[in-house]
This record gives sequence, structure tokens and C-alpha cells, in this order.
Amino acid sequence: MAVRVFNERGYDGTSMEDLARALGVTKSAIYHHVSGKEDLLRRSLDHALDALFAVTREPGAATGPAIDRLEHVVRGSVLVLAERLPHVTLLLRVRGNTEVERRALERRREFNRFVGALVRDCVREGSVRPDVDPLLVSRLLFGMVNSLVEWYRPDRGLDPADLADSLTSVAFGGIRS
Repeated sequence: MAVRVFNERGYDGTSMEDLARALGVTKSAIYHHVSGKEDLLRRSLDHALDALFAVTREPGAATGPAIDRLEHVVRGSVLVLAERLPHVTLLLRVRGNTEVERRALERRREFNRFVGALVRDCVREGSVRPDVDPLLVSRLLFGMVNSLVEWYRPDRGLDPADLADSLTSVAFGGIRS
């Protein structure tokens, strides 16, 4: 519920009173379980980031040709986004206004560095078109993935696996050499 309210009102625009009202409880009932709204934000952001990093540790992200590893990470990221849509949406909206947000942004940068290294490996292997800058490839791939938070709605019948298949088909059909 907190994630829904943060996404609707913005984290900075949400008070503990807003959260209590949405939950139908008192503020003290919330404080019985968490130290405050920053704790709720941290839990949500970690929920999204932990899942993304779990994809990078899967065998498909660690072995085989770089292009297959990159495709695995992109596909897995789409599945994480679909599975944890509200949490990923919140992650993509943080701006670094709090220590929790700055930590989340640093973890996002770490994930981006992992993807960037995969793209560079693809270039070295010759599996990505040489006429496209590796940094641009990385940004375009994840720009496409991250844009899903703006329009993807799980309740409208598009299966997450089909979504991941379609996105990787379009993306990798365009960058493979």
C-alpha cells in the first residue's frame, strides 16, 4: 500500500498520515512495524534492486557468448519489472533526495555498469553491430525496458514472458551484427 501511495503522490508528497489513511490504521500502528516512511521506501527499492541483481547472478547471465548473456539480463529485467511493477516504478522515480534514494541510485549505477560491461564484451566478440556506440546500446536497451512502467499493465492480458520475448526480439534483432 505504501508503494502505491508513493507512486500516486510522490515519496516527498506522502506523509505518514497519508499512509495511515490509505491503510485504514493509525500512524502508531505503522510505527509498530517500521521506523518511518524512509524504511518503507528502502524496503521497496531493495525489493526491486535485489531482483534485478539476482538476474545478473543467474547462469544465463554468467556463461556463454556475451550477446546471449546480455539478452538474458534484458529479458530477466523485463520479467522483474512485470513481477514487481510498483516497486520498479518507484525505483525509476527516485531522484536522490534522501540517503535511501542515493543508495538506490548507486545500486542502479552498479547495475548499469554490469550491463555496460556486457555490451563492451559483445562488441569485442563482434556480436553487436560495430557502427553503434556500446554506451548508446546499453542506454537504449534499458530505456526501452524502463519505459514499460509507463504503459505496461499486467491486468490487460499481456503475459510477462510474451512481453519479454517481444522486447528482446525487437531489441536484439536491431543490434546483432
